[in-house]
Amino acid sequence: MASRSFARPHRPHRLRSILGGSAGNLVEWYDWYAYSAFTLYFAPHFFPKGDQTAQLLNAAAVFAVGFLMRPIGGWLMGVYGDRHGRKAGLTLSVTLMCLGSLIIAVTPGYETIGMAAPALLVIARLLQGLSVGGEYGASATYLSEMAGKKNRGFFSSFQYVTLISGQLVALLVLLVLQAVLSEAALDAWGWRVPFAIGGVLAVLVFWLRRRLAETESFENAKGKGRSGFGALFREHPREAALVMLLTAGGTLAFYAYSIYLQKFLVNTAGFDRATASQINAAALFGFMLIQPLAGALSDRIGRKPLMVGFGVLGVLLTWPIFTTLETVRSPIAAFALMLAALVIVTGYTSINAVVKAELFPAHIRTLGVALPYALANALFGGTAEYVALWFKDAGWERGFYWYVTAMIGVSLITYLKMRDTAKHSQILED
Repeated sequence: MASRSFARPHRPHRLRSILGGSAGNLVEWYDWYAYSAFTLYFAPHFFPKGDQTAQLLNAAAVFAVGFLMRPIGGWLMGVYGDRHGRKAGLTLSVTLMCLGSLIIAVTPGYETIGMAAPALLVIARLLQGLSVGGEYGASATYLSEMAGKKNRGFFSSFQYVTLISGQLVALLVLLVLQAVLSEAALDAWGWRVPFAIGGVLAVLVFWLRRRLAETESFENAKGKGRSGFGALFREHPREAALVMLLTAGGTLAFYAYSIYLQKFLVNTAGFDRATASQINAAALFGFMLIQPLAGALSDRIGRKPLMVGFGVLGVLLTWPIFTTLETVRSPIAAFALMLAALVIVTGYTSINAVVKAELFPAHIRTLGVALPYALANALFGGTAEYVALWFKDAGWERGFYWYVTAMIGVSLITYLKMRDTAKHSQILED
């Protein structure tokens, strides 16, 4: 059997593989979030002139289109990762991300090429959506399988550490450009710089990922089953449904508390763009630091208590946090409220990868993690900004707060009814 010829990774080798996979994940998510971080600057270049909210709505719609491709990416690249290896899936995903970033970096504006500008923007986001759809499943599976049983929650939490780091690096690039370029230069051409940086970094990650070790779980699963769309929903319908339901509230809360809040601080609370970026960056940095702590806690007390904690606090506090932020004028107070919201969602973000990986057998694990998650993300995460801006444009902004609260409640019911995956894990290797 393949497992007899596979050398179990020593701890230093395992750590190098986890760090290598995490570094690649950081660049993938930097490329993905650069779009959101620079939306306020590039939206006028890709869409006809109009008021700021209308342009943001158009840009948010394209952001959501990228999410619509994530289920397709999760399906195609999930099957690819199950059949050809986690390393192969990770390498393919970063190639697509590189191409999408470079397209955005070089595409002329609407005034130069007309409707071709937003069309190329959509194509770039479709490629990036395919990439991220496969990236999540491949990286979540890789980190969960490569980590040892005793520290699986801790090490798998680095998926969100690097996801947040990618978002944070995108914001830091924004802050640096805001500091060194004039507002006019940043509006005119400076917004292209982060996408060019992302394309170059993705090339470096391609080389890094080709040198990663394959996981023992993948080697042991050879010949034990075939991954595919039909097999997933025919043989594991309950697990697939669980992934969608536990993701719905978590992903919506994450995007509401992080991505949308940057726009909320400008468009509703009245902060200038630079201050809103600084608040967002500081809160995300604190959020990033607590992910491994929560992951390690799940190794001691289980995954379920953390998810239930997120569900309860999210239902109780989402409305008060958003309504208070509407009238906040102090950057410190805004930072404290945003960080509080992110601490709440940590009960989901820190362990969601390992929870999903622990639900499926190895031969279909990448697809099982990627596709249902991507479906829930397309429905709830990718549309978060658009729905929020739609409520605002309709004159009932607070409807969005109720929407977030309700979806967290749906996930809470799921958390309460499901078994603790730490005690019933399908990852059999130590």
